Amino acid sequence: MTYQSEFSTSASIVTPTVGRVIRRSLFWVGAFTVLVIVVVLVMLGSSGVKDANALSATNAAPSGAKAVVEVLRQQGVTVTIADSFDDAAAAITDPADTTLFVYDRDEYLSDPLRQQLPGIASRIVFLDPAFDDLSAIAPTVAQAGDVEGSLTAGCELPAAQAAESITGDGTGFRVVEDTDTDSTTDSTTETCFGSGDDVYSLIRVTTGDDIVSVIGTTTALTNDAVANTGNAAFALHLLGEKPNLVWYIPTPADIAGGEPPTLAELTPTWVSPAVALTVIAVVLAALWRGRRLGPLVVENLPVTVRASETMRGRARLYERSSARLHALDSLRLGTIARVAVLCGLGQSASVEGIIAASAALTGRDPAAVRLILVDAAPMNDRELVALSDELLTLERDVTTAVRPA
Repeated sequence: MTYQSEFSTSASIVTPTVGRVIRRSLFWVGAFTVLVIVVVLVMLGSSGVKDANALSATNAAPSGAKAVVEVLRQQGVTVTIADSFDDAAAAITDPADTTLFVYDRDEYLSDPLRQQLPGIASRIVFLDPAFDDLSAIAPTVAQAGDVEGSLTAGCELPAAQAAESITGDGTGFRVVEDTDTDSTTDSTTETCFGSGDDVYSLIRVTTGDDIVSVIGTTTALTNDAVANTGNAAFALHLLGEKPNLVWYIPTPADIAGGEPPTLAELTPTWVSPAVALTVIAVVLAALWRGRRLGPLVVENLPVTVRASETMRGRARLYERSSARLHALDSLRLGTIARVAVLCGLGQSASVEGIIAASAALTGRDPAAVRLILVDAAPMNDRELVALSDELLTLERDVTTAVRPA
Protein backbone atom coordinates (compact mmCIF):
# COMPACT_ATOMS: atom_id res chain seq x y z
CA MET A 1 0.00 0.00 0.00
CA THR A 2 1.15 3.53 -0.76
CA TYR A 3 0.66 4.82 2.74
CA GLN A 4 2.94 2.07 4.06
CA SER A 5 5.84 3.01 1.76
CA GLU A 6 5.45 6.71 2.55
CA PHE A 7 5.32 5.99 6.23
CA SER A 8 8.44 3.83 6.07
CA THR A 9 10.34 6.60 4.31
CA SER A 10 9.29 9.14 6.88
CA ALA A 11 10.09 6.86 9.79
CA SER A 12 13.57 6.05 8.47
CA ILE A 13 14.46 9.76 8.63
CA VAL A 14 13.90 10.03 12.36
CA THR A 15 15.21 6.60 13.36
CA PRO A 16 18.38 7.04 15.51
CA THR A 17 20.64 4.51 13.76
CA VAL A 18 23.97 6.23 14.48
CA GLY A 19 24.45 4.48 17.81
CA ARG A 20 23.69 1.07 16.36
CA VAL A 21 25.99 1.67 13.40
CA ILE A 22 28.81 2.65 15.74
CA ARG A 23 28.29 -0.43 17.91
CA ARG A 24 28.29 -2.70 14.88
CA SER A 25 31.44 -1.03 13.56
CA LEU A 26 33.45 -1.37 16.78
CA PHE A 27 34.74 -4.84 15.83
CA TRP A 28 35.95 -3.74 12.40
CA VAL A 29 37.48 -0.58 13.81
CA GLY A 30 39.35 -2.66 16.39
CA ALA A 31 40.44 -5.20 13.78
CA PHE A 32 41.70 -2.45 11.47
CA THR A 33 43.59 -0.82 14.33
CA VAL A 34 45.28 -4.11 15.24
CA LEU A 35 46.17 -4.68 11.57
CA VAL A 36 47.75 -1.22 11.32
CA ILE A 37 49.77 -1.84 14.50
CA VAL A 38 50.99 -5.20 13.19
CA VAL A 39 52.01 -3.66 9.85
CA VAL A 40 53.89 -0.85 11.60
CA LEU A 41 55.69 -3.31 13.88
CA VAL A 42 56.63 -5.51 10.93
CA MET A 43 57.97 -2.49 9.03
CA LEU A 44 59.95 -1.32 12.06
CA GLY A 45 61.31 -4.82 12.62
CA SER A 46 62.24 -5.32 9.01
CA SER A 47 64.09 -2.00 8.91
CA GLY A 48 66.92 -3.58 10.91
CA VAL A 49 67.20 -6.69 8.75
CA LYS A 50 70.45 -6.93 6.77
CA ASP A 51 70.35 -6.73 3.01
CA ALA A 52 70.50 -10.34 1.75
CA ASN A 53 72.58 -9.26 -1.27
CA ALA A 54 74.82 -6.71 0.41
CA LEU A 55 78.36 -6.72 -1.04
CA SER A 56 77.56 -9.71 -3.23
CA ALA A 57 80.02 -10.04 -6.10
CA THR A 58 77.13 -10.54 -8.53
CA ASN A 59 74.89 -7.77 -7.20
CA ALA A 60 74.82 -4.67 -9.40
CA ALA A 61 72.51 -2.77 -7.03
CA PRO A 62 73.89 0.13 -4.92
CA SER A 63 74.50 -2.22 -1.95
CA GLY A 64 76.35 -4.82 -4.06
CA ALA A 65 80.05 -5.09 -4.91
CA LYS A 66 79.95 -6.14 -8.55
CA ALA A 67 81.80 -2.98 -9.67
CA VAL A 68 84.87 -3.79 -7.56
CA VAL A 69 84.92 -7.41 -8.73
CA GLU A 70 84.64 -6.52 -12.40
CA VAL A 71 87.42 -3.92 -12.20
CA LEU A 72 89.67 -6.44 -10.45
CA ARG A 73 89.04 -8.91 -13.26
CA GLN A 74 89.92 -6.25 -15.81
CA GLN A 75 93.19 -5.72 -13.94
CA GLY A 76 94.05 -9.38 -14.42
CA VAL A 77 92.96 -10.74 -11.04
CA THR A 78 91.20 -14.10 -11.17
CA VAL A 79 88.09 -13.72 -8.99
CA THR A 80 86.27 -16.84 -7.78
CA ILE A 81 82.91 -16.48 -6.03
CA ALA A 82 82.24 -18.95 -3.20
CA ASP A 83 79.13 -19.31 -1.06
CA SER A 84 80.39 -22.04 1.26
CA PHE A 85 83.60 -22.83 3.11
CA ASP A 86 84.15 -25.99 1.09
CA ASP A 87 83.86 -24.06 -2.18
CA ALA A 88 86.26 -21.39 -0.91
CA ALA A 89 88.83 -23.97 0.21
CA ALA A 90 88.53 -25.85 -3.09
CA ALA A 91 89.11 -22.62 -5.06
CA ILE A 92 92.43 -21.95 -3.29
CA THR A 93 95.00 -24.09 -5.07
CA ASP A 94 97.99 -21.91 -4.19
CA PRO A 95 97.60 -20.20 -0.79
CA ALA A 96 100.69 -18.04 -1.35
CA ASP A 97 99.15 -16.41 -4.45
CA THR A 98 95.58 -16.10 -3.19
CA THR A 99 93.68 -13.44 -1.25
CA LEU A 100 90.61 -14.66 0.61
CA PHE A 101 87.91 -12.03 1.09
CA VAL A 102 85.39 -12.95 3.81
CA TYR A 103 82.21 -11.09 4.74
CA ASP A 104 80.12 -13.08 7.23
CA ARG A 105 77.21 -10.65 7.13
CA ASP A 106 74.67 -13.13 8.58
CA GLU A 107 77.10 -14.85 11.02
CA TYR A 108 76.78 -18.31 9.49
CA LEU A 109 80.38 -19.31 10.24
CA SER A 110 80.76 -21.88 13.01
CA ASP A 111 83.73 -22.03 15.38
CA PRO A 112 85.38 -25.00 13.62
CA LEU A 113 85.25 -23.15 10.28
CA ARG A 114 86.63 -19.96 11.82
CA GLN A 115 89.58 -21.89 13.19
CA GLN A 116 90.39 -23.22 9.70
CA LEU A 117 90.36 -19.83 7.97
CA PRO A 118 93.95 -18.71 8.79
CA GLY A 119 95.44 -21.80 7.19
CA ILE A 120 93.82 -21.79 3.76
CA ALA A 121 95.26 -18.55 2.32
CA SER A 122 98.28 -16.34 2.98
CA ARG A 123 96.18 -13.18 2.64
CA ILE A 124 92.82 -12.87 4.39
CA VAL A 125 90.72 -9.72 4.15
CA PHE A 126 87.88 -9.97 6.68
CA LEU A 127 85.18 -7.33 6.37
CA ASP A 128 83.26 -6.28 9.50
CA PRO A 129 84.09 -9.40 11.56
CA ALA A 130 82.09 -10.22 14.69
CA PHE A 131 83.58 -10.95 18.11
CA ASP A 132 83.90 -14.69 17.49
CA ASP A 133 85.51 -14.05 14.10
CA LEU A 134 88.13 -11.78 15.63
CA SER A 135 88.89 -14.30 18.37
CA ALA A 136 89.73 -16.88 15.71
CA ILE A 137 91.61 -14.88 13.08
CA ALA A 138 92.90 -11.76 14.90
CA PRO A 139 92.83 -12.09 18.70
CA THR A 140 94.66 -8.77 19.13
CA VAL A 141 91.83 -6.82 17.46
CA ALA A 142 88.55 -5.86 19.11
CA GLN A 143 85.43 -4.04 17.97
CA ALA A 144 85.18 -0.36 18.93
CA GLY A 145 81.72 0.81 17.85
CA ASP A 146 80.37 2.58 14.78
CA VAL A 147 82.34 4.93 12.57
CA GLU A 148 81.07 7.57 10.13
CA GLY A 149 82.52 10.13 7.75
CA SER A 150 85.63 10.38 5.62
CA LEU A 151 88.89 8.97 7.01
CA THR A 152 92.49 9.71 6.01
CA ALA A 153 95.15 7.01 5.63
CA GLY A 154 97.55 7.80 8.45
CA CYS A 155 99.79 4.79 7.71
CA GLU A 156 102.35 3.51 5.19
CA LEU A 157 100.40 0.58 3.75
CA PRO A 158 100.33 0.71 -0.08
CA ALA A 159 96.53 0.42 -0.22
CA ALA A 160 96.10 3.29 2.26
CA GLN A 161 98.69 5.48 0.53
CA ALA A 162 97.03 4.91 -2.85
CA ALA A 163 93.62 5.84 -1.47
CA GLU A 164 94.70 8.73 0.80
CA SER A 165 91.13 8.88 2.15
CA ILE A 166 88.08 6.59 2.17
CA THR A 167 84.43 6.55 3.22
CA GLY A 168 84.63 5.26 6.77
CA ASP A 169 80.97 4.39 7.40
CA GLY A 170 80.92 1.05 9.20
CA THR A 171 82.61 -0.43 12.25
CA GLY A 172 85.77 0.68 14.04
CA PHE A 173 88.37 -1.54 15.68
CA ARG A 174 91.21 -1.13 18.17
CA VAL A 175 94.29 -3.13 19.04
CA VAL A 176 94.23 -5.00 22.36
CA GLU A 177 96.67 -7.26 24.18
CA ASP A 178 96.00 -10.95 23.58
CA THR A 179 96.65 -12.85 26.81
CA ASP A 180 95.64 -16.23 25.34
CA THR A 181 98.28 -16.30 22.57
CA ASP A 182 101.80 -17.55 23.08
CA SER A 183 104.02 -14.52 23.74
CA THR A 184 106.74 -15.98 21.53
CA THR A 185 104.57 -15.62 18.43
CA ASP A 186 106.17 -13.17 15.99
CA SER A 187 103.26 -10.85 15.13
CA THR A 188 103.15 -7.22 14.03
CA THR A 189 100.14 -4.93 13.76
CA GLU A 190 99.61 -1.91 11.51
CA THR A 191 96.70 0.50 11.89
CA CYS A 192 95.17 2.79 9.25
CA PHE A 193 92.28 5.22 8.82
CA GLY A 194 91.92 6.30 12.40
CA SER A 195 88.80 8.06 13.66
CA GLY A 196 90.09 9.07 17.10
CA ASP A 197 90.48 7.38 20.50
CA ASP A 198 92.70 4.67 18.99
CA VAL A 199 89.84 3.48 16.75
CA TYR A 200 90.76 2.37 13.21
CA SER A 201 88.89 1.12 10.16
CA LEU A 202 91.79 -1.00 8.87
CA ILE A 203 94.07 -3.12 11.04
CA ARG A 204 96.59 -5.47 9.42
CA VAL A 205 98.06 -8.29 11.52
CA THR A 206 101.14 -10.00 10.10
CA THR A 207 102.23 -13.36 11.51
CA GLY A 208 105.14 -14.87 9.60
CA ASP A 209 104.06 -15.12 5.97
CA ASP A 210 100.35 -14.81 6.78
CA ILE A 211 98.58 -11.46 6.73
CA VAL A 212 95.07 -10.80 8.06
CA SER A 213 93.46 -7.46 7.22
CA VAL A 214 90.46 -6.45 9.31
CA ILE A 215 88.27 -3.85 7.57
CA GLY A 216 85.40 -2.00 9.17
CA THR A 217 84.21 0.23 6.32
CA THR A 218 81.46 -1.73 4.58
CA THR A 219 80.34 1.31 2.59
CA ALA A 220 83.61 1.89 0.74
CA LEU A 221 83.30 -1.36 -1.25
CA THR A 222 79.69 -0.91 -2.40
CA ASN A 223 78.73 0.01 -5.95
CA ASP A 224 77.13 3.18 -4.65
CA ALA A 225 80.27 4.55 -2.95
CA VAL A 226 83.25 2.89 -4.66
CA ALA A 227 83.75 5.90 -6.93
CA ASN A 228 83.86 8.35 -3.99
CA THR A 229 87.16 9.72 -2.58
CA GLY A 230 89.79 6.97 -2.67
CA ASN A 231 87.49 4.00 -2.20
CA ALA A 232 88.29 2.42 -5.57
CA ALA A 233 92.06 2.67 -5.13
CA PHE A 234 91.78 1.28 -1.62
CA ALA A 235 89.72 -1.74 -2.76
CA LEU A 236 91.85 -2.51 -5.83
CA HIS A 237 95.18 -2.36 -3.97
CA LEU A 238 93.97 -4.28 -0.94
CA LEU A 239 92.13 -7.04 -2.82
CA GLY A 240 94.42 -7.15 -5.84
CA GLU A 241 97.74 -7.83 -4.06
CA LYS A 242 97.68 -11.44 -5.28
CA PRO A 243 96.75 -12.79 -8.73
CA ASN A 244 93.88 -14.84 -7.29
CA LEU A 245 90.97 -13.58 -5.21
CA VAL A 246 88.29 -15.76 -3.61
CA TRP A 247 85.17 -13.72 -2.76
CA TYR A 248 83.56 -15.70 0.07
CA ILE A 249 80.28 -14.75 1.73
CA PRO A 250 79.09 -17.57 4.06
CA THR A 251 75.56 -18.93 3.54
CA PRO A 252 73.29 -21.46 5.29
CA ALA A 253 75.36 -24.15 3.56
CA ASP A 254 78.06 -23.48 6.20
CA ILE A 255 75.77 -24.30 9.11
CA ALA A 256 76.62 -27.54 10.88
CA GLY A 257 74.85 -30.37 9.11
CA GLY A 258 74.84 -28.57 5.78
CA GLU A 259 71.16 -27.63 6.02
CA PRO A 260 69.43 -24.50 7.31
CA PRO A 261 67.62 -24.86 10.65
CA THR A 262 64.16 -26.33 10.51
CA LEU A 263 61.00 -24.52 11.55
CA ALA A 264 60.88 -26.56 14.76
CA GLU A 265 64.43 -25.49 15.62
CA LEU A 266 63.65 -21.83 15.01
CA THR A 267 60.37 -21.90 16.96
CA PRO A 268 60.65 -20.61 20.56
CA THR A 269 59.91 -23.14 23.28
CA TRP A 270 56.82 -21.25 24.52
CA VAL A 271 54.99 -21.47 21.18
CA SER A 272 53.95 -25.14 21.47
CA PRO A 273 52.36 -24.81 24.95
CA ALA A 274 50.61 -21.61 23.81
CA VAL A 275 49.17 -23.32 20.73
CA ALA A 276 48.04 -26.33 22.79
CA LEU A 277 46.38 -24.05 25.35
CA THR A 278 44.61 -22.14 22.56
CA VAL A 279 43.28 -25.36 21.02
CA ILE A 280 41.99 -26.55 24.41
CA ALA A 281 40.29 -23.19 25.02
CA VAL A 282 38.61 -23.30 21.59
CA VAL A 283 37.33 -26.85 22.18
CA LEU A 284 35.99 -25.97 25.64
CA ALA A 285 34.33 -22.82 24.30
CA ALA A 286 32.67 -24.85 21.53
CA LEU A 287 31.37 -27.39 24.05
CA TRP A 288 30.14 -24.61 26.34
CA ARG A 289 28.27 -22.80 23.58
CA GLY A 290 26.90 -26.09 22.27
CA ARG A 291 25.45 -26.99 25.69
CA ARG A 292 23.83 -23.56 25.95
CA LEU A 293 21.98 -24.12 22.69
CA GLY A 294 20.60 -27.40 23.98
CA PRO A 295 19.93 -30.63 22.09
CA LEU A 296 18.56 -30.63 18.57
CA VAL A 297 14.78 -31.14 18.26
CA VAL A 298 13.34 -32.91 15.23
CA GLU A 299 9.99 -31.50 14.06
CA ASN A 300 7.84 -32.61 11.15
CA LEU A 301 7.31 -30.03 8.44
CA PRO A 302 5.36 -27.90 7.90
CA VAL A 303 5.60 -26.33 11.33
CA THR A 304 2.84 -23.97 12.42
CA VAL A 305 4.08 -21.01 14.44
CA ARG A 306 1.46 -19.12 16.36
CA ALA A 307 1.26 -15.38 15.86
CA SER A 308 1.71 -14.78 19.57
CA GLU A 309 5.06 -16.58 19.51
CA THR A 310 6.25 -14.47 16.59
CA MET A 311 5.08 -11.33 18.36
CA ARG A 312 6.88 -12.24 21.58
CA GLY A 313 10.05 -13.18 19.68
CA ARG A 314 10.15 -9.86 17.87
CA ALA A 315 9.41 -8.04 21.09
CA ARG A 316 12.36 -9.72 22.79
CA LEU A 317 14.63 -8.79 19.89
CA TYR A 318 13.47 -5.17 20.01
CA GLU A 319 13.95 -5.08 23.77
CA ARG A 320 17.42 -6.64 23.59
CA SER A 321 18.63 -4.11 21.02
CA SER A 322 16.73 -1.18 22.59
CA ALA A 323 14.95 -0.66 19.25
CA ARG A 324 12.06 1.30 20.71
CA LEU A 325 11.36 3.34 17.60
CA HIS A 326 11.43 0.22 15.43
CA ALA A 327 8.92 -1.45 17.74
CA LEU A 328 6.70 1.66 17.73
CA ASP A 329 6.89 1.83 13.93
CA SER A 330 5.55 -1.73 13.73
CA LEU A 331 2.61 -0.73 15.90
CA ARG A 332 2.06 2.42 13.81
CA LEU A 333 1.93 0.44 10.57
CA GLY A 334 -0.83 -1.73 11.96
CA THR A 335 -2.77 1.25 13.31
CA ILE A 336 -2.49 3.20 10.03
CA ALA A 337 -3.68 0.22 8.01
CA ARG A 338 -6.73 -0.33 10.23
CA VAL A 339 -7.58 3.38 10.48
CA ALA A 340 -7.41 3.65 6.68
CA VAL A 341 -10.00 0.86 6.37
CA LEU A 342 -12.23 2.49 8.99
CA CYS A 343 -12.06 5.82 7.14
CA GLY A 344 -12.99 4.14 3.87
CA LEU A 345 -9.76 5.11 2.15
CA GLY A 346 -8.32 3.02 -0.65
CA GLN A 347 -4.90 1.44 -0.93
CA SER A 348 -3.60 4.50 -2.76
CA ALA A 349 -4.24 6.75 0.23
CA SER A 350 -1.22 8.58 1.62
CA VAL A 351 -0.27 8.95 5.25
CA GLU A 352 -1.18 12.63 5.12
CA GLY A 353 -4.63 11.73 3.85
CA ILE A 354 -5.14 9.21 6.65
CA ILE A 355 -4.00 11.79 9.22
CA ALA A 356 -6.45 14.38 7.83
CA ALA A 357 -9.34 11.89 7.80
CA SER A 358 -8.61 10.72 11.36
CA ALA A 359 -8.43 14.29 12.63
CA ALA A 360 -11.71 15.19 10.93
CA LEU A 361 -13.54 12.17 12.40
CA THR A 362 -12.22 12.54 15.95
CA GLY A 363 -12.07 16.33 16.09
CA ARG A 364 -8.36 16.29 16.95
CA ASP A 365 -5.66 18.64 15.77
CA PRO A 366 -4.00 17.15 12.63
CA ALA A 367 -0.57 18.04 14.07
CA ALA A 368 -1.35 16.01 17.21
CA VAL A 369 -2.50 13.05 15.11
CA ARG A 370 0.65 13.27 12.99
CA LEU A 371 2.78 13.35 16.13
CA ILE A 372 1.23 10.06 17.26
CA LEU A 373 1.35 8.32 13.89
CA VAL A 374 4.68 9.59 12.54
CA ASP A 375 6.84 12.10 14.37
CA ALA A 376 7.06 11.10 18.03
CA ALA A 377 10.20 9.10 18.97
CA PRO A 378 10.30 7.32 22.35
CA MET A 379 13.43 7.90 24.41
CA ASN A 380 12.70 5.22 27.00
CA ASP A 381 10.36 2.32 27.68
CA ARG A 382 7.83 4.52 29.53
CA GLU A 383 7.40 6.79 26.50
CA LEU A 384 7.10 3.73 24.24
CA VAL A 385 4.24 2.35 26.32
CA ALA A 386 2.57 5.78 26.45
CA LEU A 387 2.72 6.19 22.65
CA SER A 388 1.37 2.67 22.10
CA ASP A 389 -1.56 3.53 24.38
CA GLU A 390 -2.19 6.71 22.38
CA LEU A 391 -2.27 4.64 19.18
CA LEU A 392 -4.92 2.40 20.72
CA THR A 393 -6.89 5.43 21.91
CA LEU A 394 -6.74 7.05 18.44
CA GLU A 395 -7.90 3.84 16.75
CA ARG A 396 -10.71 3.46 19.29
CA ASP A 397 -11.84 7.07 18.78
CA VAL A 398 -11.94 6.59 14.98
CA THR A 399 -13.91 3.36 15.42
CA THR A 400 -16.41 5.14 17.72
CA ALA A 401 -16.80 8.00 15.26
CA VAL A 402 -17.41 5.65 12.34
CA ARG A 403 -19.54 3.11 14.18
CA PRO A 404 -21.33 4.84 17.03
CA ALA A 405 -23.00 2.56 19.58
